[in-house]
Amino acid sequence: MTTLTTPKLARLLDGLFAQASAAAEETSLAVADLSDAERARMMRSKTDYRELYGRLKHAPLAVSRETGALLYMLARGARARSIVEFGTSFGISTLHLAAALRDNGGGHLITSEFEPSKVARAKDNLTAGGLIDLVEIREGDALKTLGTDLPETIDLVLLDGAKALYPDILDLVESRLKPGAYIVADNADDSPDYLARVRAANSGYLSVPFGDDVELSMRLG
Repeated sequence: MTTLTTPKLARLLDGLFAQASAAAEETSLAVADLSDAERARMMRSKTDYRELYGRLKHAPLAVSRETGALLYMLARGARARSIVEFGTSFGISTLHLAAALRDNGGGHLITSEFEPSKVARAKDNLTAGGLIDLVEIREGDALKTLGTDLPETIDLVLLDGAKALYPDILDLVESRLKPGAYIVADNADDSPDYLARVRAANSGYLSVPFGDDVELSMRLG
């Protein structure tokens, strides 16, 4: 049995995924007055994304079960001890990553979330899952919270916040990525600049689309 499949954590995740599924209609209604073009513009803007995510401040915005399992598997396979996450939301992805750290013998996960109510929810969920001791939640603008005091080496990065900021977050962590480090970018199709960067020849990454709108990249060299 792994930490991920212990009854306590499995029940917690089942409940959180059920809540996320039940909130799907409410989440859609929060942006129903926006055209597809307006949503795309706000998603890809480095300023207007705040209005979009403000509308979604009560939405779980959870990774899928499959992506959660992928995160756990990658972190275990890489024997990760140092993880950085951009976009905590309610902490579903954080729980998967922290479970992997526990099963790897410990480590440190730094995660950033700018919505205070979501920080509180994530802390409650991580406490309920018995994993809060492995996680440092930094509240505020990730360009600031992840701009200082990062580990010397990073084994895995999850990008799952404002899509327009993916290249900027990569700038903050790139020099600390160890060879073989993984970057998982959720909903990466909404960050074309990021995709162009990690897929470019001689970019220093091996990068492929993986699963449900996920880009999986590995740091080379």
